[in-house]
Amino acid sequence: MAETHTLKTPDGTLYYEVRGSGPAVVLTGAPMDAGPFEALADLLATERTVITHDPRGIGRSPLDDPAQDSTPELRADDLVALLDAVGVERADLLGSSGGAVTTLAAATRHPGRFGTIVAHEPPLLELLPNAVEQRASTEEIIATYHRDGIMAAFGAFMVNAGFPLPEEGEGQAPPEQEPGEQESADAHRFFAHELRGTTRHVPDVEALREGPARVVVGLGVESAILLTDRTSRALAKALGVEPVMFPGGHGGFEDDPRGFAEVLRRVLS
Repeated sequence: MAETHTLKTPDGTLYYEVRGSGPAVVLTGAPMDAGPFEALADLLATERTVITHDPRGIGRSPLDDPAQDSTPELRADDLVALLDAVGVERADLLGSSGGAVTTLAAATRHPGRFGTIVAHEPPLLELLPNAVEQRASTEEIIATYHRDGIMAAFGAFMVNAGFPLPEEGEGQAPPEQEPGEQESADAHRFFAHELRGTTRHVPDVEALREGPARVVVGLGVESAILLTDRTSRALAKALGVEPVMFPGGHGGFEDDPRGFAEVLRRVLS
């Protein structure tokens, strides 16, 4: 059973959940909130203190200034604020997607606060050979949001990320449903204030290699067609390590939480 809390920060409020007891591990996403980590967190809580949260400006973590951009560095500072609130000096860390970029910023911005850091499929577009083209694609996705709205922007985003569209003859896609108020607010945060800063982050590879935290690159076994497969492998190559393969794809922790937890336990031990 998770304990729910809020933490007032200098520029907003963070919602977070704490489960279990033992060595601490933080599970973080961006823009994903705490919800999809629930099953994984419950499994890990049998032997660990597990901290999950809604990242700044998303879900139950409102900002005082809704127009403030979300950067990996600011999100990394939030992770340390959560550790302080829980009374934890040092924790392991799993980040997914944009949250994986957060973990890399945390490793270099707050050395000594994290033990093993697992960056699962970080969208580090600046590490790719076609970074200039990817930067332009990101700008076009953001422009699509402002011009044509949420559904058009998500469609463009999914195509660029490599997610397959339905094949001809497979039937029509389900009717588009208008997003609710919170979904619309979170989508606005993502496209208007988060996507650019996350994908343009350039990790300090030397600091990651020489710092006190052990950095592990995680990759889904079903993610070969995705853009994040390329970015994850580029990061692993830069760090001089092999990626650790996890069950499922980009959201493997949600699709197969038990299998994901088994691999994560081995990595953290």
